[in-house]
Amino acid sequence: MYLFKRVADLREALGQEKKAGKRIGFAPTMGALHQGHISLIESAGKDCDIVVASIFVNPTQFNDPKDFEKYPSTLQEDILLLTAAGVNYLFLPSVAEMYPEGPGAQHIHYDFGYIESVLEGAYRPNHFQGVGIIVDKLLKAVQPDDLYMGQKDFQQCMIIKRLLEITGSPARLHICPTLREADGLAMSSRNMRLTPEQRSQAVEISRTLQWVKDNLSSRPFPGLREEGLSRLAAAGFIPDYLALASAEDLRLLEAPETGPMAILVAAKLGDIRLIDNMTVGL
Repeated sequence: MYLFKRVADLREALGQEKKAGKRIGFAPTMGALHQGHISLIESAGKDCDIVVASIFVNPTQFNDPKDFEKYPSTLQEDILLLTAAGVNYLFLPSVAEMYPEGPGAQHIHYDFGYIESVLEGAYRPNHFQGVGIIVDKLLKAVQPDDLYMGQKDFQQCMIIKRLLEITGSPARLHICPTLREADGLAMSSRNMRLTPEQRSQAVEISRTLQWVKDNLSSRPFPGLREEGLSRLAAAGFIPDYLALASAEDLRLLEAPETGPMAILVAAKLGDIRLIDNMTVGL
């Protein structure tokens, strides 16, 4: 595995691969890797000749500076995992490399429309603008044929889909299934920060999602939402939302419709905020 810290060097190396006719797959990450990330790498390896991963904790997508400071870092372990998974190139830039103008400078504003303002967007203002800024920069550096992201960040995937349309990027987005622990908890870098007690509580978030999904065809959703929020609160969570939405455009729904849907949830355990989702009809 080759490691690059500068955009120009990475672009030059990948340019040679493209000239040789190689198909390039890319999985952007913020490190603190788990098997969910590795599943993205494995999917890229099946589809592409060259697999690129990046590790960059992006300051512009954190609303709370403390959350940015507390984001777990396991760089040496991450490098070993990526090497074992068959990554060909790892991009490991500094903040100065990605934001030579400074992360607090004026940046391009993307018109993500409605999907930026609901759910995560309502609780984390400007978060998705920060995501758009860094993914656009990474795509310009890597210039991949295929882009791999996880379904756990469902709304983010829809933002990136829109970003590709806005920028005219030829990269094809692959949304890979959420990987879960044996008890159902969605794999997440934030899980590393859970205490043993919180870890045992955390599984209720996936259990509640599954319960809503199982009852969606037989009970009105508003009642399921209220009971689901109560279940989370009883387990020690402070819920932000439990929502039903179209899986195609993230329109919030009060009743099921015939097309594919997503049930999405966000809730806090202490100061750790967890998100998860399950799809229906996909």
